[in-house]
Amino acid sequence: MNSIDVLRKIADKDNGIILTKTAVENGISRSNMSKLCKNGKIVRIANGQYVLPDDLNDELFSLQMRSKYIIYSHETALFLNGISERTPFEHTVTIPTSKTLSQSISRECKIYYIKDELHDLGRIQILTPMGSRVWAYDMDRTVCDIIRSRSRMADETFITAMKNYAKSPGKNLANLTLYAREMKILYQVRKYLEVLL
Repeated sequence: MNSIDVLRKIADKDNGIILTKTAVENGISRSNMSKLCKNGKIVRIANGQYVLPDDLNDELFSLQMRSKYIIYSHETALFLNGISERTPFEHTVTIPTSKTLSQSISRECKIYYIKDELHDLGRIQILTPMGSRVWAYDMDRTVCDIIRSRSRMADETFITAMKNYAKSPGKNLANLTLYAREMKILYQVRKYLEVLL
């Protein structure tokens, strides 16, 4: 089996992304990866990540593979949960306050920080538009996040998201109340939602 066939197999298994580490484990040297990239046989999308030239890059999946601390939140989670029709201009992630992200990731994202003990609250696996599984907050946690970060959000995005959440058959008010209590924003959540529900 030639190098491209091996890389195709890796790409098929890993949602189109070829990690240098995985390629090396499958017998393709770093220098061979470099040569294949120079010859246009593979395309570098991030440090240690490649795709085949005819494959589309799932940015959300690619970004998530670069840090185990990333959970998609705010505008990106609104989009992934289907309560915002607009694709975000930049991806929004939340990480624990005790962690940092690399410079390259920081340049690509809007980052929110949360206490370590609240980081996993409402975390779910969700499908990207390209069919990859990524970590994001569920819609109830996302509503808590956008209320908590109201001053950093565009009015139109916030209002539309709140209206769509109120109409959504997937909302879970018990979870919303639990998350709001844990995040100490129950009063604000009630204030916004009593108008809509």
